[in-house]
Amino acid sequence: MGRMSPVEILMALTVPLVWGMGLVLAKGAIEQFPPILLMGFRFTLTALLLVWFVPIPRKNLVWLFFTAIVASAIQYSLTFTGLKGLDAGIAALIVQLEVPFLVILGALLLAERPQPRQWVGIAVAFIGVALIANPSTFNGSLVPVALVIGGAMSWALGQIMVRRMKAISGLTVTAWTAVFAAPQLFVMSALFENGQVEAVQQAQPIVWVAVAYLGIVMTAFGYFLWNTLIRRHDVGRVAPFLLLLPLYASLGGMFFLGERPTVISIIGGAIILFGVGIITIQRRARTAED
Repeated sequence: MGRMSPVEILMALTVPLVWGMGLVLAKGAIEQFPPILLMGFRFTLTALLLVWFVPIPRKNLVWLFFTAIVASAIQYSLTFTGLKGLDAGIAALIVQLEVPFLVILGALLLAERPQPRQWVGIAVAFIGVALIANPSTFNGSLVPVALVIGGAMSWALGQIMVRRMKAISGLTVTAWTAVFAAPQLFVMSALFENGQVEAVQQAQPIVWVAVAYLGIVMTAFGYFLWNTLIRRHDVGRVAPFLLLLPLYASLGGMFFLGERPTVISIIGGAIILFGVGIITIQRRARTAED
């Protein structure tokens, strides 16, 4: 896999912007709407938008079904339920644990051999999360933090599953993951949430704006870019660009939601990003030599 072209670099820069703003908009919507149900509508819209333009991936259908459970149904249920109890900027920082989890799972499931520097980066990233979630400084329940961490682990496992699929385009992965994820998410909403009918009837315009953005821009467009990139290049080459996601989400949270990060959260976030930077920069350097 060669170097990224200028167009691919632009694609990689766009992904964290699209995803970061999605967290901000979703945070505004789930203040008044069940988060898992919101994700169900999101993936329904994505599936209806894209499925007509891609072939049926018959050889990968079963694998896509299980990938959707891990990378979409479980991941988004955990992440966005956790987001309800956190600022968008804080959630975006904790989501950065996706990268350490990706390295750990790569070592466990793909027999990869992380370098010592990467293990240091993993430790540093988790220290940053511990600092943010310290009960003496964190104003709120630790349950949302744990949910977002669980979502990050689920996302990392899902990316490994995506990487194992052959002869399938990024757009097809995005479309058919959405086809399977939508009903899975509605089932999870029925199991773990309540008041869905009333929520739909009383939903404010922000909810449907969020569904449109999450379904069309964040998922259809954002994951099309991401899945295309990770199928062309090693994850370690693309992952450093995701370090921009917390910056976009924090700025969006401050500007649109009036969030004000604490000094401790800023320090903890900087530590997380430093740790993730150690991991991703090392991975990129190593793959460039291969």
